[in-house]
Amino acid sequence: MAADIEEFDVVVLGLGPGGEQVAGRLAEAGLAVAGVESRLVGGECPYWACVPTKMMVRAADLLAEGGRIPSMAGEATVVPDWAPVARRIREEATDNWDDKVAADRFHDQGGTLVRGRGRITAPGEVTVDGSRVLRARRGIVVATGSQPAVPPIAGLAGTPYWTNREATEAERAPESIIVLGGGAVGVEFGQVLRRFGAEVTVLEAAGGLLPSEEPEAGELLAEVFAKEGITVRTDAKVTRVDHHGSAFTVMTEDGSHRAERLLVATGRRCDLAAIGVGAVGLEESAQVIKVDDRMRAAEGVWAVGDVTGEGAFTHVAVYQARVALADILGEHGPAADYRAVPRVTFTDPEVGAVGLTERQARERGLAVRTAATPVASSARGWIHRGVGLVKLVADEDALVGATVAGPCGGEVLGLLTLAVHERTPLDRLTSMIYAYPTFHRAVEDTLSLLR
Repeated sequence: MAADIEEFDVVVLGLGPGGEQVAGRLAEAGLAVAGVESRLVGGECPYWACVPTKMMVRAADLLAEGGRIPSMAGEATVVPDWAPVARRIREEATDNWDDKVAADRFHDQGGTLVRGRGRITAPGEVTVDGSRVLRARRGIVVATGSQPAVPPIAGLAGTPYWTNREATEAERAPESIIVLGGGAVGVEFGQVLRRFGAEVTVLEAAGGLLPSEEPEAGELLAEVFAKEGITVRTDAKVTRVDHHGSAFTVMTEDGSHRAERLLVATGRRCDLAAIGVGAVGLEESAQVIKVDDRMRAAEGVWAVGDVTGEGAFTHVAVYQARVALADILGEHGPAADYRAVPRVTFTDPEVGAVGLTERQARERGLAVRTAATPVASSARGWIHRGVGLVKLVADEDALVGATVAGPCGGEVLGLLTLAVHERTPLDRLTSMIYAYPTFHRAVEDTLSLLR
């Protein structure tokens, strides 16, 4: 017997930050919307990424601040305890990994939540768990996010390694941990767990930490990690992983490392074949879905978020959701523009960056000029004994990229994100008044070197 077909205006595959935004707003606009989700409504960010991990970072920063008291303010004894961190994540951030609040919100907006794995089976058609057929009169929005990319290392499969999900759900900090990957996820977890007493080893295959950012930022972080007792091995080629009893052994070309836990933080991936994009003429073996500046991927198909390859960030997904929403509703609005995508690694020092790195700018053949100054060149940086730097990348008379590594690096980045986005002339930036004493004065000092 043929399955009954349920009719909707739009079917949204995946209710992470981008999909939830599109689905909810379309429903509020009066369209019949089905949102298909196999895990938790809200996606990675509120349950295993942005929100709970920043609770971890906040707690770890408090421990570090307590350790700085003796040299600046008196005496203090700091004793780390993971229990309040785990409790806060469980009770305040995730409702014990229950999405009832988010699901009810979507229902109240007028949407229909469909639990299960959705797959595009024909143009304008999604089948959930192989049996429930949803027909989309106006179109399909693909917002299926990404999953941790687990490298094909001998011996790794079948072991109880952690990804960001298991690390976020941990009820206690391990005594020791090996982190595969020195990108944002790896360094954030590595520093947090070290401050809660774990022996931490970070293995990065590239030549430095944060390999997608300016090398100066990775070098700075490596120096800080060394002082905190974190072992960092770059150019580390992992050849095998073993797990026996209660310990992992990770073998590299230069030796082996042993720890209670192993965190795999080697990037993210998208599985387009599982989504069934071939049914609408898209390449299922591709790494991402290519979209135009209105988020259109094919006739009657839009895509937003990680799956588009424009940055695995919540703020990119929500931004793209607004663009797709306007296009689906036939409203006028600005096209997608990625020249000033901000990104922040929430380590201590915090690393904020926007736009192009120096290497990327040179590869594009731009007339590159760069300048860098220490964060401590600002009075606020000096007062805080802050370590870090501001690096600016200019093309002729406008900024095309910037990095702020230091206290509140992500917050200082706001000024520079606006400058890159608006292509503000350098003489306008140098003629501004910068509040004293703030970390922003280091931006002013760096700009003066570009004049």
